[in-house]
Amino acid sequence: MNYRHAYHAGNFADVHKHVALVAILLHLRRKESPFAVIDTHAGAGLYDLSAEAAQRTREAGNGIALLRGHAAQSPALAEYLKIADGVGAQRYPGSPPLAARLLRPQDRLIAVEKHADEYPALRIALSPFANARPIAGDGYLQLPTLLPPAERRGVVLIDPPYEEEDELQRIAKMFGDNYRRFTNGIYLIWQPLKDVSSADALAGELRNAGATKVLSLAFDVGRAPGDPAGKLSASGLLIVNPPYGFDGEMRATAAEILPLLRRGTDARTRVEWLAGGP
Repeated sequence: MNYRHAYHAGNFADVHKHVALVAILLHLRRKESPFAVIDTHAGAGLYDLSAEAAQRTREAGNGIALLRGHAAQSPALAEYLKIADGVGAQRYPGSPPLAARLLRPQDRLIAVEKHADEYPALRIALSPFANARPIAGDGYLQLPTLLPPAERRGVVLIDPPYEEEDELQRIAKMFGDNYRRFTNGIYLIWQPLKDVSSADALAGELRNAGATKVLSLAFDVGRAPGDPAGKLSASGLLIVNPPYGFDGEMRATAAEILPLLRRGTDARTRVEWLAGGP
């Protein structure tokens, strides 16, 4: 598997993941106290949808392009579309600029990227934001040095490109090694849903590490006639310590966007508590 951001920018999985991130940040903004956002696999930040990488897959055409002009009912979806529209129709904001645009003066973003061909673009994408700090490095190795954040409040986004076969095991180990440093933090973990057993195993590892509130979101656009074998049609999010009411918000938001993004009759969404609950 390889889900490097540039090839999949603005696809259905990005839409679902980024709306969830925006929803969490809007929750954090409800309190005046500062928060931190830590993005362990930040990518390039902004993506040119007319560039060769995006044009090779054309996945944005079945993602963000289908939502342009949509009159959103969900506050998180409305904010997400406002930010996405603000960078122009031929560009797509990854999680770092999305988060940076929702920071208040007292908040902070740390975005980590290890790929030398993407880090310079990340620096440029975040240069307009005084309280956003890019770091060149391996997110798995950097996270222990960043926790707990001084703000003692915030979200950790773990969204690797799944270039290695043991990526889920690496995520589980990173979480297990670091959760005790920031037990009240919100953790947002993205994964492609090609192997349900692997996804369940990761959720079990989060619980074994001590997570008492784990919410699972699945978003499946279904398979259209003619889709090649192996084409990704479903992605998932595991959220540790989700904000109160977040589960209901994401049920409503997923129900709003699924009809716009569905590709097959088997399209579906799921919001399920794996540990804890409201």
